Amino acid sequence: MNQFDPEILREVLELALRLGLFLGSAAISPIIGRSLPQLLQRLLQFNQDHTDINPKEVYDRYIKPIQNAIAVMGALIFIALNLNWLIIYDELYTFIGFFIYSALSIGILWFATQATRQVIRQSVISLVKRWFGEVNEVVLVFETLIYIVIVLVALILFARGLQLDLFTLGASLGIGGVAVAFASQQALGRLFGTLELYLDRPYLPGEYIRVTFNPHAEDLYGRVESIGLRSTKIRIVARNTVMIVPNSMMASLNIENISRGKKIMAILCLDFFKGLKESECALVRQIIEEASLVFRDLDRASTQVQFSPSESSSGTRARAIFFLTGSSKNSVDLRKELLELANDAIAKKLAAYNITFTTPDPIVYIDSPMSI
Repeated sequence: MNQFDPEILREVLELALRLGLFLGSAAISPIIGRSLPQLLQRLLQFNQDHTDINPKEVYDRYIKPIQNAIAVMGALIFIALNLNWLIIYDELYTFIGFFIYSALSIGILWFATQATRQVIRQSVISLVKRWFGEVNEVVLVFETLIYIVIVLVALILFARGLQLDLFTLGASLGIGGVAVAFASQQALGRLFGTLELYLDRPYLPGEYIRVTFNPHAEDLYGRVESIGLRSTKIRIVARNTVMIVPNSMMASLNIENISRGKKIMAILCLDFFKGLKESECALVRQIIEEASLVFRDLDRASTQVQFSPSESSSGTRARAIFFLTGSSKNSVDLRKELLELANDAIAKKLAAYNITFTTPDPIVYIDSPMSI
């Protein structure tokens, strides 16, 4: 009767035990996976007293539609964790791990895609509509960026699971890997350029812009036709041609938005009780101009102060014309309030010279087109 070497017998028993534990965990992994959605639901209910979140609404909107993906992911992660029982057997671990981590990487891609699409449908679209006023390509930009991150995470997880050296693997790709990396860098540059345009919003479709492409040539003036994932389409004025410019380039250019250049003409009338002498007219003009210094975006070259006989008395009427500029309605409204304060400052300064007046009408505001 042959006797086994105790050392070999111990190693065989250890292998059988570790393999049995791994196979047992693989057998119960579907049960673990199917229990995850219910576990998440209970966690939401447990936190109900500490947060304002409605657990049933969150579960129905975000978890229930992807519960199958959650179950598969939970089962694969449980199997991958229990694969460590075989980590001391390099060849066996690598052989089995290749299939497990391949399935896990694919599972991550599937789960993350489903989860991302659900979050975008339930939350991101309404958020983009609140920020940008309408749902446009910015949703696709965010979705594409998330998908790129998902793919990178899946690849890193696959490589780390098999204990592969990513730097050595990248170097072994040689010229082909450099070409792929360069192409990926260009694609990411365009994508981040698009994201920068959507976040900063220097222009929107339908607005007119002036762009400096070449500092030694004339600027191009045109209407923004559309903003895509890769490029911006600009219809050039006078040529009626469409220029397609990569978003990464547009994000680095000097852009003048003509459409947002609001210009308001403000007319302020002052009726003096007496006829003003030439020196007094000069004084009134000087005080009005000094009062207008509070405006940072005042078109001073267009500011005018005109004098004429008063229509209702023998005095003099001064008509002050200002051109207020701003980038938005709020900024123009702020300058209107400053003009009201400037009117009070003018009255106080003129009173110091014993020159009194009345304002027969409130300040008149007239939209004025911006010069191109």
